[in-house]
Amino acid sequence: MKPYRILVTGSRAWTDRDRIWLELGNTVSTLDINRELVIAHGACRTGADQMADEWARKYGATPEAHHAEDHGTWPRCGPIRNWHMVNLGADICLAFIGPCTSPRCHRPRPHLSHGASGCADLAERAGIPTKRWTA
Repeated sequence: MKPYRILVTGSRAWTDRDRIWLELGNTVSTLDINRELVIAHGACRTGADQMADEWARKYGATPEAHHAEDHGTWPRCGPIRNWHMVNLGADICLAFIGPCTSPRCHRPRPHLSHGASGCADLAERAGIPTKRWTA
């Protein structure tokens, strides 16, 4: 049986750890207990990625960290990394999207995080069922 892959995308400023842990738990609650579980995320040291990685390690899932810098230089590396994660496939995408906090962004505020929103959009276009939460 192939591993069940959960793609987690989220804002680096996401602070609601309880929401992430609850939704990961709800997502896996009906899976066969013997099925391997992979939690793919964007490897940010803060926010949703970090919280998903902690959940994976605590509950015996395999964390699969995808570092943006492995895909080139800023600012293109993040979107390329997101495309790569989506292209690997997933059974579901959980998106935890907060407001944009980028000091380089010149769009009128408020609006949602570009990276997490873009990754969730890519997942949906790839046919991956996607659930979104906003802060």
